[in-house]
Amino acid sequence: PRIRQVFELWKGTDALESPLEKDEDLKGLLLQETPWVGQAQSESQARRNVGILFDKNRLDQEIGRCMFKLGQTQYPDGLWPWIEGGLRSEYITLVITTGLGRLRHLGVHDLDMTIALKAIDGLDAWVDRWYRYILDQGNPSDNHLTPIIALYLYGRSFFLADRPIADAYKPAIGYWLDQARRYWVSLWRQSQAHIALGLRRFGDLDTPQKIMASIKEFSVTDEELGMFWRDTERSWYWYRTPIETQAMMIEAFDEISNDWQAVEDCRVWLLKEKQTQDWGTTSASADAIYALLLRGQDWLSSTSLLEVALADQWISPDQVEAGTGFYERRFAATDIRPEMGHITVRKADDGVSWASVHWQYLEDMSKVAPYQGTPLRISKALYVKKATEKGQVLYPVTGPLAVGDELVVRIEVRVDRDMEYVHLKDQRPAGCEPVNVLSGHRFQDGLWYYQTTQDAATHLFFENLPKGSYVFEYTVRVQHRGRYQAGIATIQSIYAPEFNSHSEGLTLEVQ
Repeated sequence: PRIRQVFELWKGTDALESPLEKDEDLKGLLLQETPWVGQAQSESQARRNVGILFDKNRLDQEIGRCMFKLGQTQYPDGLWPWIEGGLRSEYITLVITTGLGRLRHLGVHDLDMTIALKAIDGLDAWVDRWYRYILDQGNPSDNHLTPIIALYLYGRSFFLADRPIADAYKPAIGYWLDQARRYWVSLWRQSQAHIALGLRRFGDLDTPQKIMASIKEFSVTDEELGMFWRDTERSWYWYRTPIETQAMMIEAFDEISNDWQAVEDCRVWLLKEKQTQDWGTTSASADAIYALLLRGQDWLSSTSLLEVALADQWISPDQVEAGTGFYERRFAATDIRPEMGHITVRKADDGVSWASVHWQYLEDMSKVAPYQGTPLRISKALYVKKATEKGQVLYPVTGPLAVGDELVVRIEVRVDRDMEYVHLKDQRPAGCEPVNVLSGHRFQDGLWYYQTTQDAATHLFFENLPKGSYVFEYTVRVQHRGRYQAGIATIQSIYAPEFNSHSEGLTLEVQ
């Protein structure tokens, strides 16, 4: 009801616009100058479509239509195909069945679970066949545990009361539970959480505690980012996806460990990920929302605004956006005083909030110092390429250059969290011309980006920028004598413009 009320207030406002389209005056370039205009329009439309979900009549019709479609495409043995008419897929069957179990776990009790129970029968038969195949091979004591078996134990645990294990399948289920107890450490984090919850619901109270103790031991807790795991990274494998993994951690820490603080810290990480990027897929979004609604404090109940003071003068909020609590205050240059650099931020209740301060001003390029005040950091260095007996060697620019020298511009970027839609602009050294003027996609260090050379700068566009350190280089040739500014390199998240940085200003002398 609270979310529905907010969406009613958002109708006809810019609250439903994609973050890519907002705050144009705080960004280093216009959205129309990026390759992401289409993504911004599609995300804005997707946000508007969320409001349709609060039309109860339409929602009831769509749920009925979806359940009918699932019933039509389900095979007689209970399994579903990946594509209608295709081969049976145990994984897709588990995803659908687990999703229905989660809905009921959230308190949705008016859904017909007939198709889910039919799928459970098919899945039980499938793991039984797998178990008998292992017996035929004569090596049942080896490690046969896989992520899909871990997902089965978790998904099956939602329906133990509706459909107890049949006597014929008890040896197989017992075997897989024993495999889970013995070999859980061999799987990735998400699968470990699947096993921990599955074992607990099957009646094992000891092993899940050991699993959660191990998981927490490998975690990292940060005051801003919450709790996360460094070995959880983006991957093509479903059992290694970071958002889905984090959602499982929230459920496991609450249900098994009763660790309230860990639950809150994991929820913080989920929201901080959403601050700088899209959650990525419909599956990831569904899992994240499931975890946020299932456990922890009710952050939606908070209605108090973040309080901000400059020079001990508290700002009176104006034009506050419903739901998000977003508001802004701008000061002209004539109104800004040195003491306003003392800023106080106060939050009256529990939960997560963030704010940003932007100070825009003009300065002599040579006096610009590097800015390292955000998690997105950048540095720039110039090298001259010289031919030696050992081949081409790069030397740092330490003195005067000559016309015709070939310069290599090296830019280093460091980011401590995953980001999307990041723009890097490097102002080309004056008096120089680029060697490569062709725009196009580039691939380096596992990173795809688009590079384009324009009149005064080289631009790099990163649709996805995973956390880590990166080095980019391009070549220019010195054309004219004189003393020039080499320009600065700037980098900014277009999704969240408060994440930005720039390098220092450099000077070139050409004789």
